[in-house]
Amino acid sequence: MTELTNLKVAEIRDGHRAGDFSAVEVAEAFSANVAAAKALNAFIVETPEHALAAAKAADADRAAGTLKPLSGVPIGMKDLFCTDGVQTTAASHMLEGFVPRYESTVSAKLWDAGCGMLGKLNLDQFAMGSSNETSYFGNVISPWKRKDGGNAALAPGGSSGGSSSAIAARLCPAATGTDTGGSIRQPAAFTGISGIKPTYGRCSRWGIVAFASSLDQAGPMARDVKDCAIMLETMAGFDPKDATSLNMAVPNWEAALSSDLKGKKVGIPKEYRLEGIDLDIDAMWDVGIAMLKDAGAEVVEISLPHTKYALPAYYIIAPAEASSNLARYDGVRYGLRDLPDGAGLQDMYAATRADGFGPEVKRRIMIGTYVLSAGFYDAYYTQAQKVRTLIARDFEAAFGACDVILTPTAPSAAFGLGEKMADPLAMYLNDVFAVPASLAGLPAMSVPAALNREGLPLGLQIIGKAFDEQGVLNAGLAIEERAGFTARAEKWW
Repeated sequence: MTELTNLKVAEIRDGHRAGDFSAVEVAEAFSANVAAAKALNAFIVETPEHALAAAKAADADRAAGTLKPLSGVPIGMKDLFCTDGVQTTAASHMLEGFVPRYESTVSAKLWDAGCGMLGKLNLDQFAMGSSNETSYFGNVISPWKRKDGGNAALAPGGSSGGSSSAIAARLCPAATGTDTGGSIRQPAAFTGISGIKPTYGRCSRWGIVAFASSLDQAGPMARDVKDCAIMLETMAGFDPKDATSLNMAVPNWEAALSSDLKGKKVGIPKEYRLEGIDLDIDAMWDVGIAMLKDAGAEVVEISLPHTKYALPAYYIIAPAEASSNLARYDGVRYGLRDLPDGAGLQDMYAATRADGFGPEVKRRIMIGTYVLSAGFYDAYYTQAQKVRTLIARDFEAAFGACDVILTPTAPSAAFGLGEKMADPLAMYLNDVFAVPASLAGLPAMSVPAALNREGLPLGLQIIGKAFDEQGVLNAGLAIEERAGFTARAEKWW
């Protein structure tokens, strides 16, 4: 049954409907892969029983002629989404053992559509990181290896590194991710899969452990563009429980997929041609431009002049919001409580937060608290919000001249675990191409386009106008068809 784990979401859905195999066979095949791949540390909690129960229901629905949109499809759930009756930790010691009695809106939509859950996927703690090395439960390892013959363990990207690693290793056909400043797109690029961050507000944030509320957005990760479109249709939609949710109809993105870009214009931002950029990245970008021309698009140069300020603005705004959101973890209501003998309330707060948060989370809380303090609020946070407005205006002006924008997803291929952890600024630079679209709330997608000289995946990013996920998906499909990316990691785990 191992060949079943090579199937994509659409192939599982359609094959199950046709009676080519049972949903139980699919669930058992993927569950076996999950159990055999513990070396990757992609899952914090495995839930084969959930996947099997959903599979049995899917087989019964097929017999009764009452199939749901995603009947028979098992998926992985990033452990940032609250799941009723299943531990949800945000990869932190602070929430270790926390079992919600409610379901996030996104996960509920997926279960209602017929999906089963193979388990909760590892991530950077509270979604803070670009390498999946900040998890309290240990770092995730990418299934990819450099072709230099060495055994260096590689980062799967972050924060959705468990999702990217599990999909690339065929432990699940698709997974949920969240993207605050590139946390769907960068890990997708590192592991040779696809992932889309929709327009801010397309997917409900209700029941997702918060990092930065004005930036966090759920989205799907899968092996190809079509599967991302299928998943996103189910995940998206208005939610009255989320004040930032868009009250808009969800388009049928899958049915409208087209790689014909005749009449479309693709913008190439001159500011993204960074000095010293990896030669493989630059070459891939040029090949991607040629691919979109071949699809019928016209390529135009555009300017995003405030791009150089995006990263510093992001690393003021996101930590500020994190400082506020994570203030709720105080040891009083839920989660970890560290109460030393004879300690008072303030001592409990301090001990709980010192023990419950990892170094990167503490770093961002301290940065955020500093920039929100009375003496520095206007000098830092207010200025960063002004820069954010200028970045959004840059995109608005650029989209007057083009329909979508093409850039690299990340400035490098996957790096080795431990190579950047000692230098937080070097780690933060991984988000340099992804952050601007997040600050502007725009839809953006990464699709695999090539292998570098070390045999590692490289991704191209497509950024679209607000609410134009279809344009992003179509451009992604055009690249996917022309790149013909079929490489996969050789099994070593």
